[in-house]
Amino acid sequence: MEYLLDTANLEKIENYLQYFPVSGITSNPSIVKREGKVDFFKHMKKIRSLIGKKRSLHIQVTAEDYAGMMKDADTILQKVDPAVFIKVPVTLDGIRVIKELKQKNIHVTATAIYTKSQGMIAMEAGADYLAPYYNRIENSGANPEEVIAAFVKMINTYGYRTKVVAASFKNAGQIERAFLAGAQAATFDPDIMKIALTQPEILKAVKDFSADWESVYGKRKLAELK
Repeated sequence: MEYLLDTANLEKIENYLQYFPVSGITSNPSIVKREGKVDFFKHMKKIRSLIGKKRSLHIQVTAEDYAGMMKDADTILQKVDPAVFIKVPVTLDGIRVIKELKQKNIHVTATAIYTKSQGMIAMEAGADYLAPYYNRIENSGANPEEVIAAFVKMINTYGYRTKVVAASFKNAGQIERAFLAGAQAATFDPDIMKIALTQPEILKAVKDFSADWESVYGKRKLAELK
C-alpha cells in the first residue's frame, strides 16, 4: 500500500512526514488555492525539498485544452523537476495528452476519474496512476469500490503497469474500503488519518495501560527499570 498526502501545505507535510509512511504528495488547483497566492513553482520546489527524490510529487495541469495542457506539463517539468507526475484530467483532450506524455516517458497520473470507462482508456493510454474520486463517485450514486475493483481486475488481467491511487475521501473508513477493494495507493488530507488515530477510545486504552503499569511500578517507566 502507498499512502500519499493530498495537500500543498508545507507545515502539514513537514509535520506528518514524521509520523506517516508517506509515499508521495498530490495536489490540484483547489488544494493550491487554500495556500493563498503563493509563488507556485517556488512552493512546489519546497515540497520536493521536504519529501526528497524517492517520494513521488504529483502536480496538476490547469489548462482544459490539449495545447494548453501540454504547455502546462512542459512548464512543470522544467520549473520543478523532470521526475514530477503530471496530473491530467481524463477528458477527451486529456487522453490525447496522456498518450503523448507517455510516448515521451513522462510520469502521468490520470485524475478526475468518475467512471470505469475513463479509467480503462487511461490505462490503455499508459497512465502510471489512476485517481478515482471515491467520495464523489459515491455521491453520484455509483459504487466506488466496484469502480476500483474493476480497474484492479483489468490491471491484473492485461498486465498494465498502472496503479490505482484512490482519492477524494471524507473519512478513514472510505480509505480502508478503497484499499480493501484493491487500490494500491490512496491520497488524502493527512488530518483524516490523524482523526482516525486519536479517537477517544484509543487514547483511553493507552491511558488505562499507563494506569495499570503505575499501579505496580509507580512513576518509573519501563526504560527506567534495572
